[in-house]
Amino acid sequence: MKSLNQPVPPRQTNMNVTIDKHVKPQTFGDKVAYSFVKLLRFFADLFFAKRYGNRAIVLETVAAVPGMVGGLWQHLHALRKIRDDQGWIRILLDEAENERMHLMTFVELVKPSIFERIIVMIVQFIFYNFYFFLYLFSSRTAHRVVGYFEEEAVISYTQYLAEIDNGNHENVKAPQIAIDYWQLGEDATLRDVILVIRADEAEHRDVNHQFVNILDEQ
Repeated sequence: MKSLNQPVPPRQTNMNVTIDKHVKPQTFGDKVAYSFVKLLRFFADLFFAKRYGNRAIVLETVAAVPGMVGGLWQHLHALRKIRDDQGWIRILLDEAENERMHLMTFVELVKPSIFERIIVMIVQFIFYNFYFFLYLFSSRTAHRVVGYFEEEAVISYTQYLAEIDNGNHENVKAPQIAIDYWQLGEDATLRDVILVIRADEAEHRDVNHQFVNILDEQ
């Protein structure tokens, strides 16, 4: 019998993914999704400013929810329709696991306080319920929300890199969990970690916007 304590498989990140990309809102649902994400961005900027590590802990908690919720709904939909899921479930669950590893990496780097952990639990509870029902009523809008959310994540991590390059944040050694997961060199730094995380977010952005295109075609 396999041990239940299995390590997370290493991540193969596409470092050639296009970083600077934006999908312009077209439909009413797109505009609602974009406005909602911009509202979240406003509060993130208000509460965390340039404390990017603390910001990442809360936002990665939110980012880890959609993949799991979407995977659940796609699983149930495939069972109900008695059809193949066309690979959506695996992609969405992989996204959820990847975002969770982002969170665990920043937990190692920042060491959140008890207050911040409480905030994480509250935010996760609220966003999970919101996204669960959003996916139920409009999976298209739900995926568009994630696409725009990831666009903002790419922007935030690009700003984080600039802060490190300008010397405003110390470029500390990468935690071992990140070195193992992304197969980085033992001399990897925070900057190396942010580069691969930003590339992950860009991949998730493209995948969720592509899901919207597929739903439109259907």
